[in-house]
Amino acid sequence: MSLFRKNSSHDLQPKLKRLQALQTEIYRQLQLLMPDEIAHYDFFQSRVHGSPLLRMDILERHPYTHFVRLTYQFDKNETLEIAPDAHIRIYNDARLAEATSFDPVQGFNRQAPGGEKSLYARPAVQSVSSNEYRTHLLSRPSWFPQLQIFQHSWRQNRALDKWLGYLLHQGHNLTSMQPVSDKISGHQAIPVKQTVRST
Repeated sequence: MSLFRKNSSHDLQPKLKRLQALQTEIYRQLQLLMPDEIAHYDFFQSRVHGSPLLRMDILERHPYTHFVRLTYQFDKNETLEIAPDAHIRIYNDARLAEATSFDPVQGFNRQAPGGEKSLYARPAVQSVSSNEYRTHLLSRPSWFPQLQIFQHSWRQNRALDKWLGYLLHQGHNLTSMQPVSDKISGHQAIPVKQTVRST
């Protein structure tokens, strides 16, 4: 009999240590999807029964990092659509991976109260010393951008972690991911500037 521990709301609170553990898990899951052929090919697809076509493009390769794009590709009414659109930076030396962009196309955008400008607006503080201004910064964390950026990163990486777990549960794996000749396409696809490699 296996025991499952329920996640409490405390377990799901974003903290740096938990974010690093989450990025380690994302890296582990990606290793179960990425075939060895990524050294030789840039574009991959995986077809399994009961799942949409899964696409993976290797956007950048560096000695210690990879940048990949992962999405489902749907064929609807003679047009191709993609969702979700995940851009993932993989740090092979640190064995971490993070979502740099994850758009589940849910039809809404999450914004901080007051809109985008509230994240970076400076408070109206007039003629104060640097110590008073620093105290003011520490007492008003709601507008300080690092907190919102961290929470946004936490949400993106949690969503990516859950989606990768779902992909593996569907049966996508190293052997189902096969090289193809074309890159991810579709009217929703965000064009990504391809880097030119010198030979």
